Amino acid sequence: MSESRRIAVVGACPYPVPQGSQVYLHETARAYQRDGHDVRLVTYGYGIGEEAPGLPVHRCPDLPLARRTQAGPSWAKPLLDALLVRTLRQVVQEHAIDEVDAHNYEGLLVALAAGKRPITYHAHNAMSDELPYYFGGMKWAARMAGAWLDRTFPKRADRIVVPHTRLKEYLIECGCDPTRIEVFPPIIDPIPFQLPKRPTARPTVIYAGNLDRYQNLDFLMEVMKKVRETLPDAELIIATAEQRDVPGATVIHTPDVESLAHVLAQKAIFACPRVSWSGFPIKHLNALASHLPIVCCQSAAHAPIQDGVNAQVVADNNVEAFAEAVVESLNT
Repeated sequence: MSESRRIAVVGACPYPVPQGSQVYLHETARAYQRDGHDVRLVTYGYGIGEEAPGLPVHRCPDLPLARRTQAGPSWAKPLLDALLVRTLRQVVQEHAIDEVDAHNYEGLLVALAAGKRPITYHAHNAMSDELPYYFGGMKWAARMAGAWLDRTFPKRADRIVVPHTRLKEYLIECGCDPTRIEVFPPIIDPIPFQLPKRPTARPTVIYAGNLDRYQNLDFLMEVMKKVRETLPDAELIIATAEQRDVPGATVIHTPDVESLAHVLAQKAIFACPRVSWSGFPIKHLNALASHLPIVCCQSAAHAPIQDGVNAQVVADNNVEAFAEAVVESLNT
């Protein structure tokens, strides 16, 4: 074991929330703890569900009406991030923090503003890839702004951790020192997902995760129309922490890991329609831990996903190929 350090893991996000970024944040903090380090998690002042025991959480002050859990821009974000900078500085001072581990772009910006070094930046995505999803009519401008962010801020970290090699290569192109970048795919605790499988009355396809645009759910709805030409009674289940209806699907509210694991315990196919290349779909790890057959698009199929081994990987946004793979898996 390396020498014990005092580490502040900062995420500019609500916590806990059963979404990929927050799971990544949580599991990183737990991994540091397992290595014998003193870990402090620094986040927004709200979340969904109960905090995990044994992990100290320091929260910035709440803002009235600020309860958004979805990713992307919001009116409250700049104010919350400014409050988070102050909270991180307090934690650094009061707990004699040795280093800061910053998750995602806003976490990195908060860490840089707080002024504590060294900073490890856990890159969750590239902004040139993800930002355009939030600005439908101005994608070109969002892509340019995202590319500027990618060239400007990651290289200011002392160390960068990325979930896959494609993001590493991109950040090197953006000017990051390759000797400072390490590839570590995210991990999850698989135990909650290892439940006995339950039969379903109908052929069932499951999507699990948030409903943001970058998840490409419109494409999945087109796929399901094609699937139902062959299997008219096929059901699409969407497991999400969000509480809203989705036409053409059965939505199941999953505010925590236990409720999600219960949904994934069904005998079903897991579909991931995402084509955004830079992130890492934690949902893939949940599906693998649940022993579900996976159908996904090429751009988001990072290790440990392997076509023909633990998933069927199809070309991005190919409705025919995706539907064919789903039907084949359902009939197996």
